[in-house]
Amino acid sequence: MAIIVCPQPRAAEIGLDVMRRGGNAVDAAVTCAFVQGVIDPQMCGIGGCGVMLVHSPQAGDALFEFYGTAGSRVREDQWERIFIREAADRYGYVLDGWVNDVGYKSVAVPGTVAGLHEALTRFGTISWEQAIEPAIPLARHGFPVTGYMHGYWTTDYGPDVVPNAERIQATPEAKSIYTHDGRLYEIGEVMVQVDLARTLERLAGEGPDVFYRGEIADAIAADFAVNGGFITKEDLAEYRVNVTEPIRGSYRGLQVAAAGPPAGGLTLLQMLNFLEGYDLRAHGWPSTESARLLVEAMAWAVADRELHVADPRFIDVPTGALVDKQYAAAAREVVTAGGRAHDRPETTHVCVVDDGGNAVSLTHTLGSASGVVTPGLGFGYNDYMNCFDPRPGRPNSLRPGKTRVTMMTPTMVFDGHRLRVCVGAPGGTKIVTGVLQVLVNVIDHEMSPVEAVSAARVDFQGDVVQAEARIPRVVCEGLEQAGYAVNRRTLSYDSYFARPQLIVAQPDGFLSGASDPRKDGGAAFDTETR
Repeated sequence: MAIIVCPQPRAAEIGLDVMRRGGNAVDAAVTCAFVQGVIDPQMCGIGGCGVMLVHSPQAGDALFEFYGTAGSRVREDQWERIFIREAADRYGYVLDGWVNDVGYKSVAVPGTVAGLHEALTRFGTISWEQAIEPAIPLARHGFPVTGYMHGYWTTDYGPDVVPNAERIQATPEAKSIYTHDGRLYEIGEVMVQVDLARTLERLAGEGPDVFYRGEIADAIAADFAVNGGFITKEDLAEYRVNVTEPIRGSYRGLQVAAAGPPAGGLTLLQMLNFLEGYDLRAHGWPSTESARLLVEAMAWAVADRELHVADPRFIDVPTGALVDKQYAAAAREVVTAGGRAHDRPETTHVCVVDDGGNAVSLTHTLGSASGVVTPGLGFGYNDYMNCFDPRPGRPNSLRPGKTRVTMMTPTMVFDGHRLRVCVGAPGGTKIVTGVLQVLVNVIDHEMSPVEAVSAARVDFQGDVVQAEARIPRVVCEGLEQAGYAVNRRTLSYDSYFARPQLIVAQPDGFLSGASDPRKDGGAAFDTETR
């Protein structure tokens, strides 16, 4: 049996077809990722970056880190004088002129092409060309604009970011792709991306070197030089994927593997360590006590995230001390004594498990998308620079070659050597809190995958507790009595929250999965894949 789950149903179907033809989970995930970049072009694509966790029963686990890195032309203090404030949801920083959010200065060196190629080379069975091929006709002949995509274009996410309708038209080339006859595409209209199809064909035929050292790299470097960007031809040529081990921990006797710093796995493990000391199952969900404990766990771990988590190549991250279970126990003692443990964004994800037991949890992103498209190439770039701290001397401050903190958290849970859960999510800073609650729902509350991703959710990033409209008023009042400010939101299924993608494996090998209903998505599975 094989299953694939992601927010784009068409991409899931294509990934499943790969496994039906004999491909494995990595083959399906890489193929799916290229399709996602075509049909969800502000969420991800070849101008983006990401992280992939791979599990192989034969070869073990590997984490592929292909984060965006700051170009060689950046300076640590370049934005200090135009800093206004930190974004309310802790996703990024607001600068005068929005230079870190849209435009050429917001773009980091893309890593997606290199990351997908490295994973396919090490663990895949199909060719690079075969992995890219299904995406090409979708770009050349077009696809109907979905309601979610149109909703993203027209949604105003508040004063801390550029409105998306402006973002997707930030450069003339982007405007020519994402608008039609002077207006945004309507739902159901077919959007064609001919230049992207040509770029994908070249990438398929010439390999990733054309992107980092060949003619595509030449076009990128020339475009950024003319428009004041920070990326050079040398930055592209020197880009490397980091292949490493995931960070590991445990929860209620199960083993947890996730993406470590600068990603969100460390924060996730801290939250799980904190919650392990309480009987969440006895309180049920939603309940005041469960909500209070979740928020306390979030408050404690988010405070540590802002103090310590950064690119470990540049900053010493005290990972061992932070994930020590005694450290969590001490935080619980403070809460028991009546104190506190500590006084936007767009991405996509795919989870895959094949019938050989191979599993993939892949998060890849454009950040919030820069609005930049190089003439003739047809793809948008990330705005990964928006989450670097513009203030010098801090863990997450700007440095050439450095990557910034991200809460991307591809995660797997094992019972001994047997895979039990494969999960991850898009959703910016809300990814970790979303993955946390899905794991608690599955492990503590014994929910099915559909129930686990659909259940009402809370989020806390250090200021105000955000509670989905389905959270009972009495629960919100209980949090207020505990000293928290609470915003009970107006939507029952609110896209403010992360959108986890989940696969659960039963002891008999049966696989079930679900895609968060807060965005288009679905699970595609086949009981007789090969």
